Amino acid sequence: MTAELIREPALYIGGDWVAGGGSECEVENPATEETTGVVVQASPAEVDQAVGAARAAFDGWANTPVQDRVDALRRLCDVIADRAETFAALITREQGSPPPLARKLHVDTPLGVIARTADALEEFPFQWRRDNSVILREPVGVVAAITPWNLPLHQIIVKVVPALAAGCTVVLKPAALTPLTAFELARAFEAAGFPPGVFNLVTGGGRDVGDQLTRHPLVDHVSFTGSTAVGRQVAAAAADTVKGVTLELGGKSASVVLSDVSDELLAKAVKVTVANCFLNGGQTCTALSRLIVPTSRLAQVEELAAAAAAKYVPGERLGPLISAGQRKEVESFLVPGTAKAVTGAVPLPEKGHFVTPTVYSEVDPDSRLAQEEVFGPVLSILAAESDDHAIELANDSIYGLGGALWIEDKERALGWAARIRTGQIDVNAAPFNPRAPFGGYKQSGLGREIGDYGIDDVLEVKAVQL
Repeated sequence: MTAELIREPALYIGGDWVAGGGSECEVENPATEETTGVVVQASPAEVDQAVGAARAAFDGWANTPVQDRVDALRRLCDVIADRAETFAALITREQGSPPPLARKLHVDTPLGVIARTADALEEFPFQWRRDNSVILREPVGVVAAITPWNLPLHQIIVKVVPALAAGCTVVLKPAALTPLTAFELARAFEAAGFPPGVFNLVTGGGRDVGDQLTRHPLVDHVSFTGSTAVGRQVAAAAADTVKGVTLELGGKSASVVLSDVSDELLAKAVKVTVANCFLNGGQTCTALSRLIVPTSRLAQVEELAAAAAAKYVPGERLGPLISAGQRKEVESFLVPGTAKAVTGAVPLPEKGHFVTPTVYSEVDPDSRLAQEEVFGPVLSILAAESDDHAIELANDSIYGLGGALWIEDKERALGWAARIRTGQIDVNAAPFNPRAPFGGYKQSGLGREIGDYGIDDVLEVKAVQL
């Protein structure tokens, strides 16, 4: 039975729902290939209106007492929690995530980020003394948040909530492929009682609405998540007005297994790496898409990886890719003879943008498989002759966003982790920390998101000599 079409004819600007002046855009359910929603696009006039509303609201919000901003964020968290099933259902419809994952990954994780950001705000040092100077950290102004389609709610929350905590106002442009969640979030902001203009929502494509926001003279900072290629364009456009940028871009994260691991830890490493690589259909920027293991354990790892991958049944545990175009791009990596295939073909649903979950072994470190971001459920296994060689392979990438380290002697873990050039490393499957900084080295981006670091990223620093 086809779900009723969702229609969103208005944008959220200055605390009101404003009719959009642009064309309508259909939203596809990637699991069924049916149209699931229709949203209006913003015209240049509405983008200007949204930025103007954010600018008008800035002084009042920036001067709002910290505790009042904390309370507002906690009200928002409560509203989203009350509507968690609604958010999860929307994400399943527009992004294709299986319902259990839609709730746990796409809704519960951002709820944790909001809660911990509120905690960080209560403790945040907005000023301190250095000799005869008082150092002030002040909100940068209006932040344009341009977010991707792979994690429609989470990627919005990690940009918008720290900016609001800092005292900035926000104009959000969600991904054109997954805008429905953003409209529901705007209603949550309305229900939580945020002042008019503090949060604003406009929709449209990156080449028009995104570019207008990036170049807008009244926007003070742009926070963008997406491909490295588009990130370069955003940085160049923002340079015209010398505004700051936060760029969270591509990744090719390595899961590095050192030679001292026991058989038990090795089994865990392979299971967790496959799960992480296939999470969200492989559509996460931090996907552990390279598994680097000792050459002597390669056969053992291949057997473990094949068994782990077999549990990811397309249409059940494994969701679809976001679009036909993304499916075609991922399939371009699945060429016979590219490397040793550890997994075989599996039945795919008749409808939906599904691909076969795939594990390759004996992957050439210089190959496209090892070097390019696939953004699909494709894992590459590389063999290392030594632990030092494993680190060399991990660092042999233009990216440096996430990563994992597996080591039996945890007393040595920090030293090895420090040698891997990436923004985050999880040792032996340590849990996600919403107060830790998130961001990349090299071409994985600029700046940091989440918690204290997300707040700090949208602050200016002022020295007052007394």
